[in-house]
Amino acid sequence: MLPVRLRDFIEDPDGWLYAVSTYDNTEKIGCVLRYVPEENGERVSPAGRRYRKYDFEEAYAKIAREKPAYAGLVQRIPRGDVRRVLKPDEEIERIAVASPRVKKLLDLLSLPRGTVGCTGSLLCGLANESSDIDMVVYGRHWFGAQDLVKKGIQSGKIEGMSPALWRKVYDKRKPEISYDAFVIHEQRKWNRGQIDGTYFDILYTRSYDTLAGAPSGKGEVLGRTTIEATVTDASLAFDNPAVYLVDHDEITKVLSFTHTYSGQALRGEIIEACGVVEQHGPERWLIVGTTREARGEYIISKTLIEQ
Repeated sequence: MLPVRLRDFIEDPDGWLYAVSTYDNTEKIGCVLRYVPEENGERVSPAGRRYRKYDFEEAYAKIAREKPAYAGLVQRIPRGDVRRVLKPDEEIERIAVASPRVKKLLDLLSLPRGTVGCTGSLLCGLANESSDIDMVVYGRHWFGAQDLVKKGIQSGKIEGMSPALWRKVYDKRKPEISYDAFVIHEQRKWNRGQIDGTYFDILYTRSYDTLAGAPSGKGEVLGRTTIEATVTDASLAFDNPAVYLVDHDEITKVLSFTHTYSGQALRGEIIEACGVVEQHGPERWLIVGTTREARGEYIISKTLIEQ
């Protein structure tokens, strides 16, 4: 059986569906509750079963109330309680048949089989007309997809982001940086756009042969700080967590657990980052995104802003 990895979905014995949010899934699967079968749910599966979609706060409250054994920083489901695993790369052909927009995007990306998938409501068979497209691209192929999105937008084959859509994303994320700074950073990431008016992301997930190197576990919390540092490696800046190796007297890595600050800086750029310092063995890491909305925490590229 292939490892369960970030952006897969799992189903528990009661039919509850969870988005996998970690790579450390050996004994228990780290995930967040997304869909629960409910008689009056607004989402309907192909089999006619109704589900309710739970947002972040609602999901944590429901787990604490009804399945406290799963509760934690993320929900942790014992492997013995996993009834089904849904993998974006294995289900992509089924999804593309059901969704012309996914098929169109898949054709534009033109990636090798097994390197691309689709997660979220489309993976679970619970999408509606307002659902976004959450494409997943694995390992180094993500950067090829990023380049194709860039070229697609520049050529007009893919719709870019309108000011109104940028504002919608900004208001949803509620970041600790200004709207102008947010858009400046986002516009050069080339990881989102629109297909026939439907918003999409391309999301990075590690290939199976690199799972062992993913950060895991919480370190000893040493306090909060703000640093300036030069990024020495941003090759995993679009992962979750996003990882930036930095040249700094005390901090060796800056990690972001919020999608807002993934891909925020390039190698060689100077960043300003505010977050929580954790001790991990001999290293100190600066963690950004210690809460859902990362209140008081951020990463900006000073190099980009000054340009």
